Amino acid sequence: MDARSEGVQLRCDKIQVPVIQRTRLKGWFVWICSGILLWTCLVQLVAVGEIWHPHSAAGFSNKLSGTGKSLQFPPLRVKAAVLSPTPLLPLRRYASNGFLKVTCNGGLNQMRAAICDMVTVARFLNLTLLVPELDKTSFWADASDFEDIFDVGHFIDSLQDEVRIIKRLPKRFNKSHGFQPLVMQPVSWSSVNYYLQQVLPLFEKHEVIHFNKTDARLANNGLPLDMQKLRCRVNFQALKFTPQIEALGHRLIRILQGRGPFVALHLRYEMDMLAFSGCTHGCTEEEAAELKRMRYAYPWWREKEINSEERRHLGLCPLTPEETTLVLHALGYDNKTQIYIASGEIYGSGSRLAVLRAAFPKMVKKEMLLDPYDLRNFRNHSSQMAALDFMVSVASDMFIPTYDGNMARLVEGHRRYLGFKRTILLNRKRLVELMDLHQNGTLAWDAFAIAVSEAHEGRTGQPIPRRVIPDKPKEEEYFYANPEECLCVNTKCYKELYFNNSSQSVVE
Repeated sequence: MDARSEGVQLRCDKIQVPVIQRTRLKGWFVWICSGILLWTCLVQLVAVGEIWHPHSAAGFSNKLSGTGKSLQFPPLRVKAAVLSPTPLLPLRRYASNGFLKVTCNGGLNQMRAAICDMVTVARFLNLTLLVPELDKTSFWADASDFEDIFDVGHFIDSLQDEVRIIKRLPKRFNKSHGFQPLVMQPVSWSSVNYYLQQVLPLFEKHEVIHFNKTDARLANNGLPLDMQKLRCRVNFQALKFTPQIEALGHRLIRILQGRGPFVALHLRYEMDMLAFSGCTHGCTEEEAAELKRMRYAYPWWREKEINSEERRHLGLCPLTPEETTLVLHALGYDNKTQIYIASGEIYGSGSRLAVLRAAFPKMVKKEMLLDPYDLRNFRNHSSQMAALDFMVSVASDMFIPTYDGNMARLVEGHRRYLGFKRTILLNRKRLVELMDLHQNGTLAWDAFAIAVSEAHEGRTGQPIPRRVIPDKPKEEEYFYANPEECLCVNTKCYKELYFNNSSQSVVE
C-alpha cells in the first residue's frame, strides 16, 4: 500500500510541474490575444470616427499614420456597403450566332457611345460579345483597359438578361492555334438592315468577327424602340465607373457642392481639338504652325488644309477662353460664380486662362481641389481623368460646353435623363456674329448681352424632339445627346416633347 501510494504520489508530482507551466502560458496567451483584440477595436473605432466625424478623428488618425494626406478631405460614406447586393437578372439563354470582338476608337466618351452601340448590335444579332477593347494608339495614348475605367463585373452581370458577354475567347480561337478572325469596319450610321443582311451572314463562315472601328456605326434614328432603349440602358445603367473612379469623383463633387452652386465649363480648347478642327483664332503664327504640323502628323485625319476663319463663322470652332469669358458675362454670370473647368490641358497653358481667371476668381480644376497623392494613379491616363470630369459635369448645377464634341453630347444626354438638368447649348454661329459686332464697336454691351440671352432661349436642355435630317446623319442631332425614347416617364414630359415644342424641333 505504501509503495502504491508513493507511486501515485510520484506520478502526481510529475504532472504538477507541466500543469503550472500550461497555466502560465495560458495566461500569457489570453493577455496577448486581449491586447490584439483591443488594438483592433481601437483601429476600427478610429475608422468609424473618420466616416461619421472626420474632423474630430483627424488628429488622432494622423498620429497613427504619420501623414495627413488621406484626411485632407472627408472620406466617402459608401452607402453600397450597407445595402444588400442587387439580385442578378435572369440569364438569357440563346443559341449564339458567333463571337463579336470590338476595338473602340477615340476618347472616353466616343468609346462609351460605341460600347452602347456594340452591345445593342450583339443583342440584335444574337451574338456573344467580348468585353470591348479600348483605344491605346490614338492621340491620347492612354493604356487603360476596360476594367481600369468601368466596373467590368457589373457590366457583364447587369446585361446578362440581354446578351452574353465574356472576357476572352475560347482557346480554340487563339492565334497559337492558327485562328484568324475576320477584321472589318462596319459602315458608319448603319441601319438594322445593314447588320441583318450584310454582317450577320458573315458569321456563317467566320465564327469570330473583329470590328476594329466602332465610332458612330449605328444610326441615330429609324431603329426599333427596343434597340434604342437598350442603348440607353447600357449607357445609363451598365457602364458604371470603377469604385476607385467613383469614389474620387464623388469626393470632387462634395468639395464643389460644399462651396456652393457651381457651373461645369467644358472648355474644349485643347491641342488635339484645335489641330484637327483647324481652328486657330486667337493663336500666334507659331502656334498655328505647330497645330498644322500636328494635323499632318496623323495620316488618318483626312482634312489637312483648313480655313480657320471660315470654320469659325460657320460655328464649327470651340470658343476661345477669351470669347468664353465674354459670353459668360453676357449670360449673367459674375465674379462670384464658382466655375469648374472640365477639360484636359488648355492649349497655351495658364496664360490662355488669364482673362477667364481674372473675371472668375472662383474658377477651379480637379488638380486644384485634390491632393497630387489622390491623382497619382490617374496621371498619364487621360480617359480616367476624363471620367472624373464627366461625373462632375453630370452633377453640376449648370453645364456649359464650348464645343459640341462627344463629351458635351453625352453629358447633355445624361443630364436630360436625370430630369432635364440645365445645360446651355451655345449657339456658336450666332455668338461669333455678335462678338465680332461688339468688339468692333458696332454693338454696345447692353444690346450684346440681350442678344446673347435671346439666342439661347430654348437651348437649356429642356424636352424637345430630336432633330432628324434624312440622309444626313452627321448633321442631325446625336442620339446620345437627346435619347428621347428613354426620357419621358410621365405624361407631362410626353406632352412637352411631342406637342408643345414644334417651334423648337430644329436647333440651329
